[in-house]
Amino acid sequence: MVAVFNKELLSWYLITLKLRETVESGNPLSPNTTRSIELPDQSQQQLQKQQSVSDSLKIVVNGDREYCEEETNSPNNEWVISIKEKLDKARQDDAASSWAKLSIYRVPNYLREGDDKAYVPQLVSLGPYHHGKKRLRQMDRHKWRSLHHILKRTNQNLQLYLDSIKELEEKARACYEGPIGLSSNEFVEMMVLDGCFVLELFQGVAEGFNRLGYARNDPIFAMRGTMHSIQQDMIMIENQLPFFILDGLMQLQFPDQKGLVARLALRFFDPLTPTDEPLTKRDKSKLEFSVEYANTFDPLSESGGLHCLDVFRSSLLRSGPQPRPRIWIKGWSHSHRVVDKRRQQLIHCVTELREAGIKFRKRKTDRFWDVKFKNGILSIPRLLIHDGTKSLFLNLIAFEQCHFDCSNDITSYVVFMDNLINSPADVGYLHYCGILEHWLGSDGEVADLFNKLCLEVVFDINNSYLSQLSNDVNNYYDHRWNTWRASLKHNYFSCPWAIISFAAAVVLLLMTFAQTFYGVYGYYRPSS
Repeated sequence: MVAVFNKELLSWYLITLKLRETVESGNPLSPNTTRSIELPDQSQQQLQKQQSVSDSLKIVVNGDREYCEEETNSPNNEWVISIKEKLDKARQDDAASSWAKLSIYRVPNYLREGDDKAYVPQLVSLGPYHHGKKRLRQMDRHKWRSLHHILKRTNQNLQLYLDSIKELEEKARACYEGPIGLSSNEFVEMMVLDGCFVLELFQGVAEGFNRLGYARNDPIFAMRGTMHSIQQDMIMIENQLPFFILDGLMQLQFPDQKGLVARLALRFFDPLTPTDEPLTKRDKSKLEFSVEYANTFDPLSESGGLHCLDVFRSSLLRSGPQPRPRIWIKGWSHSHRVVDKRRQQLIHCVTELREAGIKFRKRKTDRFWDVKFKNGILSIPRLLIHDGTKSLFLNLIAFEQCHFDCSNDITSYVVFMDNLINSPADVGYLHYCGILEHWLGSDGEVADLFNKLCLEVVFDINNSYLSQLSNDVNNYYDHRWNTWRASLKHNYFSCPWAIISFAAAVVLLLMTFAQTFYGVYGYYRPSS
């Protein structure tokens, strides 16, 4: 039996054996005798080819069986070739240019362990990461409808859009992490189709879908419950399109409208903003003319944005936290400056802070992250919790964890709120103060939400914009007199009846002391 690794080689090997048997049967030769055999030219060429192939083979005789094995030291060894290919791929990946424009990331596995559903779109896919998934394909026909409406409304040729995005293909591919298994034509088609769909949604929400030519009862292009789910899908980090793609497609429709996409995007995602604080005209004027509010987010700026999630985050952090010197919080050594997900304790919980005499007040501002502390009063802006808040915060945190040139401001705020909220009682008190407003089932669900948001997040408490504030609060908390004063107020001045009882006890004590004093004084100095 002959075992070989190549069918063509096996056939030539059998032909050789057959020829050998034929020659030996007609002209028996001694073992030490060699004889040349005349063969046709074609057979001679075949034998030469067989000889060249057999150079890389080794015949192993084991009893009555013969094996043909490939030598391990052969330069054509597939194993060696595969290793060289992997090294070439590593060399290409290690090039600095391959990471320079990366901005749309796959969520790391250590973050997905918390809630994978928060990162996966449920209705619509944008970009290559979830492209072609079966449960998302039903939205494709509506994407083609949006493209049809644009071409019909603008009287433009489809080729104009394809050629425009074709020029940006290489730049767009560099924004995504890892290889993209789409051909050039497939990738350009996806960018045009998804981009036009996004722009139609932006314009429809801003101007009205009926003005764009859609029916009042359109299943997608209408203001109904589905729109909220689409907004949540479009803010996910894995479901983004490069912003220059959207800008390029919008420039074809409105050449003179600079920054239009950013303005439309902010209006489209406004319902996802985690605050609904109604500001009076007086409050707004104070904010607009304050020094802190001077550096507001400008969608017309040259820097623009990386994608919709980045633009929305920038709008949330308008006039955002200014970088401050790192402050080593008491209790941590300089020698232990290691980022660790277990080192996330910025501040004590609400219940413990209240026992130390710290008061909570709602701060009138629409910037939910702008927390202040002064004279024992912790002022926190109003925060609205709804069914999309968890997914929003998780994707913002994931972007801050993945993008190198991104601050950790949202992560700092979420960790701060996670520290404040340890129980439903903490949520209940913040709700009583007007700081938290939620549409969830119970206070316990809100507490569970915050306790799980940063469960696997790597965070350095000393690199937070709230580190100084937390240090001030902790110093106030550690002062014993503040705790005693708070305990006295809680036990003896918590209600009018307690105050009356305490005052009566003090008066009675003073009268008893006076009676005792005059009794002793009369004994030693009786009146004459």
